[in-house]
Amino acid sequence: MRIQRLSSQLSNQIAAGEVVERPSSVVKELLENSLDAGATALDIEVEQGGSKRITVRDNGGGIHRDDLELALSRHATSKIQKYADLENVASLGFRGEALPSISSVSRTLLISRVAGEDAAWSVKTEGRDPEVETAPMAHPQGTTVEVRDLFFNTPARRKFLRTEKTEFNHLEEGVRRLALSRFAVAFHLKHNGRTLFNLPVATTEEQKLKRIAKLCGASFAENTLYADWEASGMRLWGWVGLPTFSRSQSDLQYFFVNGRVIRDKVVAHAVRKGYRDVLYHGRHPAFVLYLEMSPKDVDVNVHPSKHEVRFRESRAVHDFLYRTLHNVLAQAGPGDVEDLPVTSEIEAVSTTQPAAAPMQSSFLDASHRASSAVSSDSGSRAYGAGRSSYVSPATKVNVENVVAEQMAAYGALHPKQPEVEEKQQVVDKPALGYALAQLKGIYILAENEQGLILVDMHAAHERVTYERLKKSWVDECMVAQPLLLPVSVTVSEAEAALVVDFKDEISKLGFECSQAGPETVVVRQVPAILGHADIEKLMRDILSDVREHGQSYLLAQNMDEILATMACHGSVRAQRQLTIPEMNALLRDMERTARSGQCNHGRPSYVEISLAELDKLFLRGR
Repeated sequence: MRIQRLSSQLSNQIAAGEVVERPSSVVKELLENSLDAGATALDIEVEQGGSKRITVRDNGGGIHRDDLELALSRHATSKIQKYADLENVASLGFRGEALPSISSVSRTLLISRVAGEDAAWSVKTEGRDPEVETAPMAHPQGTTVEVRDLFFNTPARRKFLRTEKTEFNHLEEGVRRLALSRFAVAFHLKHNGRTLFNLPVATTEEQKLKRIAKLCGASFAENTLYADWEASGMRLWGWVGLPTFSRSQSDLQYFFVNGRVIRDKVVAHAVRKGYRDVLYHGRHPAFVLYLEMSPKDVDVNVHPSKHEVRFRESRAVHDFLYRTLHNVLAQAGPGDVEDLPVTSEIEAVSTTQPAAAPMQSSFLDASHRASSAVSSDSGSRAYGAGRSSYVSPATKVNVENVVAEQMAAYGALHPKQPEVEEKQQVVDKPALGYALAQLKGIYILAENEQGLILVDMHAAHERVTYERLKKSWVDECMVAQPLLLPVSVTVSEAEAALVVDFKDEISKLGFECSQAGPETVVVRQVPAILGHADIEKLMRDILSDVREHGQSYLLAQNMDEILATMACHGSVRAQRQLTIPEMNALLRDMERTARSGQCNHGRPSYVEISLAELDKLFLRGR
């Protein structure tokens, strides 16, 4: 066949295959046009999931009478005029394909009125080129687009539509996304005469959160942290779901770039890393986040549906998103966090937030000092399977002083002979309160102002230890402790060779070890914080992690996993009996530690039961 030009109708229908996938695509394109026109109120009416009728009304600027026919022509737009405009796209639409694509596969009525005109004008199409003549109609300022019988002239496409319920679910989700992207716009959605959304304009933080609750659920709104962070010409703000409010699928994740909802691999990876050590395995975080940046730094002309973007400096965007989420989630603990360590593989991005003070660890110090005080004069302690570790005599203090120091804080809230003056001295009461007892060697029971606190002592201590290890690793100040007697560890031949191949990396972790035979490793020094761990098991797990990641750069990228392994070994185990001072010291550590609401596997480290909830259990007040 000879080369020939496609007809306008056929080219429009081909374009419709890219732009108009289903009724939800029609609604998305029409609403984006309305938002670009400056609309502050949008009414959407749908019948039979959108396959029978879709009507979108707005109060935007409208379309001039002489431009109505042109608006239904391909590649006709008021949003860009020259190539340079593509580098600075601030509108949601700019291709000029939405209206002609929609009109080529439906019966379309377009009515519009601009400010200053006495009447509105309309134009109709029925799956073919628009009629030349327009007709006057009564209509307020703005535009109404009515789309009937979608795909009536392309039956093959119509067969691909699902049930009415399925199609409307897609359509509703599209409206939800746009309603989340524009708080300054009112949205009203009706399906088969029934109102689904009636969202007024939201200007205050309270009103915005109320819209969030309507669109994403009240439980999400009640389990979020608000973020607002600026750095390097970018701003990220919005609502970040608590790690405990995770989901089995990624169905509650909304990310907007300059008001445009997008899906992007860079963003997805940064979010996963931000939640990496606070989220339970196989779970997905929930969030509604808004990234604002210069339009010149993001390319939206990547895909016809405009769901994907390309960042010009993707690494900078990734680090900014990760760093922000990392720090926001650090505030999810019970108290005021003093330290926000950066993981090893991501460089710190300058922010407007103040620097944090170094973290202290009263629980570890109290436990270590109390244990040191009761150790033998030779300075050795027994750990695990009869292993001994060296403790410097300089760390020894009188155990009675440690207990008295801790009990002084405890006694401030629980004095034996309470007096008014003593109660007035307790001004700042800690978020986790004070320990009452230990349950089954697993849980700490504490009392705070609100009621009862239950702490999983291993999960809590694991987080504290993990954050301290990360801080030491980043600062390159891992404090090491020589063993009184070297420990021989039997491993595989491949793992023994790793001690030589990765000597520098293992040394930075605070270990001093060498290969003593084809399948033997000798450990002479360990991180001081892990001095009480089972050295043999710890070394085997560390070498297993090193072997899994294989290369030096992969080892650095996955250092968090190795530090998490070390933290697990260095944490207090179940069935260990703690004293009241040790319990209180752990509670204070939790209040100072980032992300202490979860262990580094994502499990919660504590729960709070208010007095009102306890009263309900016992039917008090009825």
